[in-house]
Amino acid sequence: MQGEHQIDGDLVTRFTRRIRGDVLRPGEAGYDNARTIWNARFDRRPGLIVRCVQADDVMAGVDLASSEGLPLAVRGGGHDYAGRSACEGGVLLDLSPMSQVRIDQERKLAKVQVGATWGDFDREAQAFHLGTTAATVSTVGVSGYTLGGGTGHLARSHGLAVDNLVAAELVTADAQLVRASETENPDLFWGIRGGGGNFGVAVSLEFALHPVGPNVLAGQIVYRFEDAAEVLRSYRDFITGAPDQLACYAFIIRVPPIEAFPEERHGEVAIDLVVVYTGAIADGRKVIEPLRALANPILDWVEPQPYAAVQQTFDAGTPKGLRWYSKAHMLPGLPDGAIDTILQHAELLPGAFTMVYLEPMGGAIGRVDPTAMAFPHRDAAYNFHVLAGWQDPDEDERLTQWTRGFHQAMAPYSTGGVYVNLLGEDESDRIRAAYGGNYQQLVELKRVWDPQNFFRMNNNIPPYA
Repeated sequence: MQGEHQIDGDLVTRFTRRIRGDVLRPGEAGYDNARTIWNARFDRRPGLIVRCVQADDVMAGVDLASSEGLPLAVRGGGHDYAGRSACEGGVLLDLSPMSQVRIDQERKLAKVQVGATWGDFDREAQAFHLGTTAATVSTVGVSGYTLGGGTGHLARSHGLAVDNLVAAELVTADAQLVRASETENPDLFWGIRGGGGNFGVAVSLEFALHPVGPNVLAGQIVYRFEDAAEVLRSYRDFITGAPDQLACYAFIIRVPPIEAFPEERHGEVAIDLVVVYTGAIADGRKVIEPLRALANPILDWVEPQPYAAVQQTFDAGTPKGLRWYSKAHMLPGLPDGAIDTILQHAELLPGAFTMVYLEPMGGAIGRVDPTAMAFPHRDAAYNFHVLAGWQDPDEDERLTQWTRGFHQAMAPYSTGGVYVNLLGEDESDRIRAAYGGNYQQLVELKRVWDPQNFFRMNNNIPPYA
């Protein structure tokens, strides 16, 4: 493991003169805050943190790390299951100061610096009642989420974030700034739409925008766990024919101790249908009516709400500073055996913040050729995610073993694929599965754009078969 003291002081002094943003070393004010990421399971100490404020800072940071043979980590929002948005020793590029969002209302385009969060994005876009597919947690960074694919409430109606990506500016392994689009470096553009940070450090992204809001029909319908088998079977049948405008996630959670729920249900395991309908409110009420009658709900609250507020619904349930462990599968369907397996394992639901959910795919997601870009999972019916969340480090072994067992039990119902953004730190053997038939093309692209595998603090695609 590379130590934090291996970067020469004189080198840092010379480097600092090239940078407009702050340059932080261990022990300096602001260093600990800048190195801390969302997942508290990873406590890493970079040798140098560069708080970039412009593309030139990113270029200088890449040049420094490359020329000195130092590991390089890149952090946007830092919302990272695998802990790769920080490094031990080496250089951390903190992009969070680069958070500007510009909306072109007439052309329905957004140009976004990659330190922005989706909360930043939604605030600016909703001023014009516009949006694009975004993370369902507003503190997630725009860049890492997008470059891995980008599912969310608008994905069934408008496609994934990568389907709405129009262009990007990146700093490559030779510290050059390049633009990628359908007409400029189209091979690179193909690769970054799902291939993550393997080919460069994105500094800005451009998105197509769509009319959305200001209000959408959204909320939650929560059922007792005793009714979960009946609810999930009915949900499966319902979602198969649901319109594209409807996003309906099926969560298994513990009932939070808030007034909206009966006190006697607080802490119980329950099934939570999270509904967002982006079409006309009156139409949405009719569409979701069957979901309200699957059993006797303990909470039925689906009402018109500001879209920007809906995008913050899960923020409180995924706070920074907890310990998180992720396992996921793509599912081709939801047979009774899969439902039974989910309920058998989820009944325990250890960890105060642990959740299990089914995210329906389909709609516009499935109308894109799986070879059109790096993200391949166009035929999957569901994205299935087990996310364990807890506070006490002494619980690490118990929670990770439970998650692994659950994940293994669901493997027979998987397509064999996985959404790359949900991979944990111990799943390098599954990266090939994240790309399926597109993997070899990504390897060949890596040989062109990063033949030395400089960008490797990621779900890494090495430049060899």
